[in-house]
Amino acid sequence: MKIYYFILTLFLCSISFAQTTVSGSVKDAKNQAVPGVNIRVVGQKSGTTTDFDGRFNLKSALPTPFTVEASSVGLKSQRIQVTENRQVLDFILSSEDTKLDEIVVSASRTPERVIESPVTIERMNATQIKNTTAATFYDGLENLKEVQMNTSSLSFKSINTRGFATVANTRFLQLVDGMDNASPALNFVLGNLIGVSELDIANVELLPGASSALYGANAFNGVLFMNSKSPFVKEGISTYFKYGQTSQQTAGTNDYYDFGIRAAKAFTKHFAMKGNFVFTKATEWIASETTSLTGGPTNSHDRNQNYDGLNLYGDEVTNFIPAVGQISRTGYREQDLNDNKLQNIKADFSMHIKPWANDFEIILQEKIGQGNTVYQGANRYALKNFLMNQVRLEVKGKNFFARIYNTTEDAGNSYDMRFAAWNINRQAKSDVNWFTDYAKAFQLSQAILLYGSDQAAAYARTFADTNVSPILNIVPNNGGGANGVRLEPGTQAFADALKTVASIPDFTKGAKFKDQSSIWHSDVNYNFKNDIKFAEIQVGGSARQYNLNSEGSIFTDKDGPIKYKEFGIYGQVQKKFMEDRLKFTGSVRYDKAQNFVGNFSPRVSFVYSAGASKKHNFRVSYQTGFRNPTTQDQYIGLDLGPVALIGSAADNLLRFSEVRGGGGNGGFISAQGQTILGASTVTLTGQDAYSNALTQPSVLAYDLARRAGQTVAQASTLLQNTTVGLVKPESVQAFELGYRSVVNNDLSVDLNGYYNIYNDFLSQARVYTPYYGNVFNSLAPTSDAVTAIENKDRRLYQIYTNSKTQVTSVGFGVGLSKKVYGNFELGVNYNYADFKFDQEKDPAFIPGFNTPKHRVKASLGNTKLLKNLGFNANMRWSDKYLWESSFADGIVPAVTVFDAQINYAIPQLKSVFKLGANNIGGKDYIQVIGAGRIGQQWFASLTINP
Repeated sequence: MKIYYFILTLFLCSISFAQTTVSGSVKDAKNQAVPGVNIRVVGQKSGTTTDFDGRFNLKSALPTPFTVEASSVGLKSQRIQVTENRQVLDFILSSEDTKLDEIVVSASRTPERVIESPVTIERMNATQIKNTTAATFYDGLENLKEVQMNTSSLSFKSINTRGFATVANTRFLQLVDGMDNASPALNFVLGNLIGVSELDIANVELLPGASSALYGANAFNGVLFMNSKSPFVKEGISTYFKYGQTSQQTAGTNDYYDFGIRAAKAFTKHFAMKGNFVFTKATEWIASETTSLTGGPTNSHDRNQNYDGLNLYGDEVTNFIPAVGQISRTGYREQDLNDNKLQNIKADFSMHIKPWANDFEIILQEKIGQGNTVYQGANRYALKNFLMNQVRLEVKGKNFFARIYNTTEDAGNSYDMRFAAWNINRQAKSDVNWFTDYAKAFQLSQAILLYGSDQAAAYARTFADTNVSPILNIVPNNGGGANGVRLEPGTQAFADALKTVASIPDFTKGAKFKDQSSIWHSDVNYNFKNDIKFAEIQVGGSARQYNLNSEGSIFTDKDGPIKYKEFGIYGQVQKKFMEDRLKFTGSVRYDKAQNFVGNFSPRVSFVYSAGASKKHNFRVSYQTGFRNPTTQDQYIGLDLGPVALIGSAADNLLRFSEVRGGGGNGGFISAQGQTILGASTVTLTGQDAYSNALTQPSVLAYDLARRAGQTVAQASTLLQNTTVGLVKPESVQAFELGYRSVVNNDLSVDLNGYYNIYNDFLSQARVYTPYYGNVFNSLAPTSDAVTAIENKDRRLYQIYTNSKTQVTSVGFGVGLSKKVYGNFELGVNYNYADFKFDQEKDPAFIPGFNTPKHRVKASLGNTKLLKNLGFNANMRWSDKYLWESSFADGIVPAVTVFDAQINYAIPQLKSVFKLGANNIGGKDYIQVIGAGRIGQQWFASLTINP
């Protein structure tokens, strides 16, 4: 680390070999000075910028003659030749509308104007990054068309485009300088936890929709590209500091700190280095919803014995006792189980070598991200000292690149908050003893004290939790280190218990999860445009190896790491016809994963540029995409207590096994209502879950029928066996139409529409496996199996499979942007999205579309409201929609959000001061059922960027 900082200090040093000095000024068409203009020698990367009065001084080691260029966003560049030392250069830059000429690379893996992109593409350039109203540029992506954020916590956010996404959006690919920054273990994108500093971000490109033809399996619903600055192009030391506050009804008002520094130096035209460091500290949006997942008259245990609060954990442990009813243990709030302190540290360091006087470059980079945050998957997870590291070696030139990188992660001290609550409860008193105490107190209070059911329930819970029986002389079944008394949050005993369970990786006793998984990934691409003149042809490929290493805490890798490989190759042809008005792009990719047959992903698109100046661009495209089952879909083997998750890989079914019965797992109730203690045990495997199981809806229907008085024989006719196969890749056919133009040089129009057809949609199903008896595919279950279901001698599994129904989605978007008065720019866009499927073909299918049908976004800004003063404001509205996930389902209400910022440039100090606020005047709102409500935030920042 000392060497690292020593190298960074070298960036402060520079040695000048200047032989020629030039000076001058830059003015606009109105003869006003233009500060902050980039001044550089053509062919060289280093340069300077104009000061507050538009003046500059530039030194160059080159002998005359050479050419100097002045450039700035929104102005046409100008070049002047230098023929003598101390020459004075006077630039006059005229305005330029750049909407037509912005260059993007991601749509076709080759530079092209954004207006000629063969598919829908969104871009955030340097000016938009600077003027974002959000606290970070990554949060500001939410204001792009088609983007919807899924917020798990203040620092953990994932991007959703075109639906079917939870917080763990495994259908979306996010690349940072070409590296996938998803978790190697569970494949979900980590937001910007190991992303790019806003000081180093050059631009962001977003491809909504299927992109598998060029980017492979995970580019199913879209790809986000975050590209950093080159130290050859942008040198110097830049820094920023932000202070602000977050306000939420549950969490209160808390401080927000964010600090970043970037140092870059081109020591010679052949060698450059850069480093970045970012530190963020805040308080999370605390999740505190009390809605009961089991229904009932209240959102507490008051008059609801089986209360299961959304953000209370421990009350998922439940049991049915005849003459008492279905009851759950007393839970703990999420804020009792986590300090909710956010901390994120990001650092990266890279060396850039250009051996020759051309575009050939060698890059060696290391990125580290570490911190504390909250992630929501099947449960809520407190990520503590989570660490992710990436190392990249890349060689690239004008027409090719080849890169290899390694991503490793370490879960650190992370733990599952739901299991933490369960096992803190069990440290005080075992589940069997707690339910026994509850039943005794409930029945005696009714029989002797003549209590009603609500009074009896309250009396029984108090006794089971505290061992206190002020009226009846009841002897408790103590157990655990707390003498059978429930541990209260805020006490040292509770803190010690939480620390203990958070350090134990066995979920029957603790809550810690281990993960030291990694991936090796390589990419290569070559463009033959200088070798083949007929058309622009490029080929490429990628290969990846997963190394899953959770020591049995997540995957079935107790006996050693699981290795899993996949690769892909692709080719693309692009050619223009009809005097370059019609552009054809054809791509095809073949991908092969270790456990599945290979997949071809073709893409065909046409773009036609109409009008005298080719400003009216129409596009049509057809492409297919596919998504391999994730490592979780294939190899997970996770006991979540009431349910166990089992991946579908054939070898995984053999590795997963568990012993059930005997009362050691919380006590099972026989048909006679007696707790089975010391009963015979049974070993269940993954094969039982997939081949000897009944659907969860049919078992729940059986339970309901029995409670309604039906006989076992009558109710058993409702039982249905599962007929699922091993999981396989899902596929999509995507049709898209679009139009993009700039009218009268100030009205930007962007229209797009799409229709997607999904087959073999990856889904999850919950099934019950009986401890004894057989379930047949075409006949009714055996009497032993029915007896097991009746006695509740059954195990609930969540398995991974493909839906039998076809899913379709449709959507369209309209985007308009116009300068309405002077330099004021108004932008408005609307997006519509919906889906359909045949529920009868797959009654258990849960689509998880998780996307509002209607969304509206608007912006109003002026970068030059007054001299050096600018502002920007955003509005977002979305209607209500259904959220479905393995954690919880529910309706996300409609919401309107206002954000705004003002900024003031101080050219003499080469700095910008910004004051911003998010969710201005709004109430706390949610984007994810089960996550904390999003409150208000304000921030002030000072950025020094020479």
